[in-house]
Amino acid sequence: MLAAWRNWRDARRVKKMGYTAEEWEAAVADWPVMARYQGEERDALRELSLRFLARKSVASGGGFVYTDAMCLKSATMACVPILKLGLDWYDGWYTVILYESAFIPNRPHISEDGVVHARGPVLAGEAWHQGPVILSWEAVCEAGGASNVVIHEMSHKLDMRRNGANGAPPLHPGMNPRQWHDTFTDAWDDLNRDYEMGRPMPVDAYALTGPGEFFAVCSEAFFESPDTLYRDWPDLYRLLAEFYRQGERP
Repeated sequence: MLAAWRNWRDARRVKKMGYTAEEWEAAVADWPVMARYQGEERDALRELSLRFLARKSVASGGGFVYTDAMCLKSATMACVPILKLGLDWYDGWYTVILYESAFIPNRPHISEDGVVHARGPVLAGEAWHQGPVILSWEAVCEAGGASNVVIHEMSHKLDMRRNGANGAPPLHPGMNPRQWHDTFTDAWDDLNRDYEMGRPMPVDAYALTGPGEFFAVCSEAFFESPDTLYRDWPDLYRLLAEFYRQGERP
């Protein structure tokens, strides 16, 4: 009953927003990842993106004047990871804040040396537990290679659904938590060795910041550069494909 009511409410809000398929296509046209979504999948992604905007509000950060096209593109990037999972995976938070460029959180920050600073470091994105997702529009536009700030922060939101952003999101029935832990740990160790030896790395070294960041960075690569991730870490790729229910490979 509740699901039917939410779908009815979403449809009503989507209709009121009045976005057309042509407006959506124009907003996402320059994102290469969209080439992988065609036919029924593309239609489903468009519908999910509009429903995302029906459930979440977009707010300005620092007085930034955003456009409908920016909202549509950001929402679509946010919905790619949950295309096969459903919008309910983003329950529990309600706002996306868009800044024009990198932003500095207005709160105390403890650096690695233990010094307390009045304000945080410069960021391109941030996800709060049961709070907003904050994005730099400039960073959104720089998506590509193996990088995507929207997918990164949304991966944190998925991870936070189980015991915080610790690299262990709630797995589907039939998925093996031990296999998940061991596979991600092996990849972590592999990346750390590459970093220490100064060798080329499969993903950005920022992944070594912590398990939650490792999961988010690998999720970026899974959607933005799947061939490379599969080549370097096929077992990890297959687990992400099982989790996101996309990109299955032999």
